[in-house]
Amino acid sequence: MFADKMILRIPGPTPIPPRVQQAMNQPMIGHRSGQFSALFARTAERLKPYFGTSQDVFILAGSGTSALEMSVVNTLQPGEEAAILVSGAFGERFAKICERFGVVAHRLEVPWGKAVTPDLLQAFLADKPQVKAVFATYCETSTGVLNPIRELAQVVRQHSDALFIVDAVSCLGAVACEMDAWGVDIVVTGSQKAFMLPTGLAFLAASERAWQVIDQKKPLAFYLDLKAYRKSLAENTTPYTPAVSLVFGLDEVCSMLEEEGLPAIIKRHEVMRDMTRAAMRALNVPLMAEDAYASPTVTSCDPQGAFDAEELRKVLRTRHNIVIAGGQQHLKGKIFRIGHMGYCEPLDVLQVIAAIELSLRQIGAPVELGAGVKAAQEVLLAHV
Repeated sequence: MFADKMILRIPGPTPIPPRVQQAMNQPMIGHRSGQFSALFARTAERLKPYFGTSQDVFILAGSGTSALEMSVVNTLQPGEEAAILVSGAFGERFAKICERFGVVAHRLEVPWGKAVTPDLLQAFLADKPQVKAVFATYCETSTGVLNPIRELAQVVRQHSDALFIVDAVSCLGAVACEMDAWGVDIVVTGSQKAFMLPTGLAFLAASERAWQVIDQKKPLAFYLDLKAYRKSLAENTTPYTPAVSLVFGLDEVCSMLEEEGLPAIIKRHEVMRDMTRAAMRALNVPLMAEDAYASPTVTSCDPQGAFDAEELRKVLRTRHNIVIAGGQQHLKGKIFRIGHMGYCEPLDVLQVIAAIELSLRQIGAPVELGAGVKAAQEVLLAHV
């Protein structure tokens, strides 16, 4: 095998297109130069369609978690109450951030693998009139669940005065997001998922309603002061040193996304999801998420003791140079997760499915070679 031909099929970081790598290799420029200001303003504007907003999109040097924290420290104060929708590891992360800053976090928890439904949220909010913000995870990376953000936003609007704040780190740029039309107040994401970049950039957009709250608050952080980013963006720059090379890459990513078009991008991810799920069913590998809430960007599978998930991952990595993800927290060692987002297309999905079939046979699992590939091919044929 070629040592440098490792195939990454985890839910982030995702593979980087060669043309994006080349863009990031451009000679460094001054981060306060007119050249960078023009680049920065252009890329910030080009991000708006993926958020579904006419509001400014802020770009900061940091991982997706920095934007999660930014959404907390600019909208809440110690002692205020928030509702956190927890359907996996990253919903829990929102709760931990809130608690770190003294916010009272009310957790609405559902079993891992399930989605938070509008009815559950409505009942949860009924006796919590003091809640100032509701935090939700669009795609719960740890389980492969896509929560129904549009419907959840309607519940928040109709049954509370809270802001609705959404972590879209592992799906924005691959799924529909209509922040303005749906009534979402803050959406955050990161660069290393569907945006096909290395880790290191975070993006955030806020509604007019959110700004009315932010403008009345003293931010609980220095670097993550959103008002400072708004002031700088008006001058086509950032308050602190930007990741210049990553912004070069982001500009090229925007070109790639625009060339394909958002409807086609969304469709491609849906097809890859359906191919993966059809293949796992054909191989008798149980899926964690229900069809109605299955993410187009990551599929989680639970062997339920039929075979060792970690042994499968090891064989894929050591014999076939393919890396898939394992479980997190209490699911560590029990499940495996297949990423299919960003610089990934249906033929890449066929490759990983074929390798999974081989690996399952190599660890002694009773699978029929070709069954998963055939099921995935049938899905693809219906869409080409």
